Amino acid sequence: MVGFGYVVVASGLNEPTAVARAVGAPLDAVVAAGGRAWTAADLHRPEPLVIVVGTGGSEHEVLRTWSARRAAGVGAGRAALLVTHPAHNSLPAGLEALARMHQDGDRGRIVHLGGRDPAGDREAVATAVADLQAWADLSAVRLGVVGEPSDWLVASTPDPAVVTARWGPTVVPVPIDALIARVQDVGWRSVKSLAADVLVGAAGLHEPEPPAIVDAARVYRALSDLADAESLDAVTVRCFDLITRVHTSGCVALAQLNDERVVAGCEGDVVSTIGMIWVERLLDEVPWMANPADLDPGAGTVTLAHCTIARSIVESYRLRTHFESGEGVGIEGRYPLGPVTLLRIGGRDLDRLWLAEGEVVERGHDGDRCRTQIDVRVDAGGTVDDLLTAPLGNHLVVARGHHARRLRSWWDLYVAGR
Repeated sequence: MVGFGYVVVASGLNEPTAVARAVGAPLDAVVAAGGRAWTAADLHRPEPLVIVVGTGGSEHEVLRTWSARRAAGVGAGRAALLVTHPAHNSLPAGLEALARMHQDGDRGRIVHLGGRDPAGDREAVATAVADLQAWADLSAVRLGVVGEPSDWLVASTPDPAVVTARWGPTVVPVPIDALIARVQDVGWRSVKSLAADVLVGAAGLHEPEPPAIVDAARVYRALSDLADAESLDAVTVRCFDLITRVHTSGCVALAQLNDERVVAGCEGDVVSTIGMIWVERLLDEVPWMANPADLDPGAGTVTLAHCTIARSIVESYRLRTHFESGEGVGIEGRYPLGPVTLLRIGGRDLDRLWLAEGEVVERGHDGDRCRTQIDVRVDAGGTVDDLLTAPLGNHLVVARGHHARRLRSWWDLYVAGR
């Protein structure tokens, strides 16, 4: 549960006892969701703020509170969050105040608490606050791009200034030589525990020999240490240079970092890594980044494949080599059948979104594709045809469960039209 502050605003025409009575049930929901009363002196605090519209006639007080909050310049103050209720003209006042905010170019939303479902009211407040916190979290991210994006990512190399302006993270370029040098300096004793864990946890060892697993674990140690040294919260790596220069792959390293909630993307793909960070911060889900390897518009299915996946989100896994090169260690994971959400952000200004819900209906073992393979039947939102007629790029991001409504709502408030 995200902790947050709240302030209650009301018209001076209303008796305090009447205001207290009117906001009693809504305030109970706010407090149950994690809210703590704030004063004007607290508006600079980094936690999210909820403005409870106690009565009608409070529009100017709502705007004054929001103006003071914005002036503080905190990450969780990028959008207003108003709570209204059915009594004392709270809802009309909230609508008028939010309309003015929108006219002034600000962002915000109203959570209306009808009082008919206290548990539902509490959950609505908690979700809205978590959404606001996710924006603050994204704004604090330092995304390390280790090496230049891979040469084939011709539509996935946005201007770092656009990344920050549209999505929040700061892009930190890191030379691939910095990672290569660290890999070469890692001793086997410092990675033998991870190598043993990866090997013992595997359902099978197909092509790689055990020494290859140690080499793959060296990449994890080097990349993790590099992230610490550069104060990075997420990374994306030009991983094919590892294959050509030190003859191992980054698949195990990226999988392990994702399991540790350090979002790690492949191939220097900044766009897909932003999508992964979005999923991790907003949904608290470990994401997977994969290639659309095949499409069947008639069946509404897309086949996804990649050589790395976090071990925590698969039922089991086998250790293989990296598909294209036959070197290093790739992970062939058995992804669970069931509901998933697929997404891809894109466009020159990162202001476009393809979003769909579906079901994993099959796990594949095609020898001509990357190691982890799933077939997803897309059944809501974006269509398979969209991927052919208006693609936003190669990789898609996968999250377990159906989350399109929440992702779309967040996108509309925090990203679209900014």
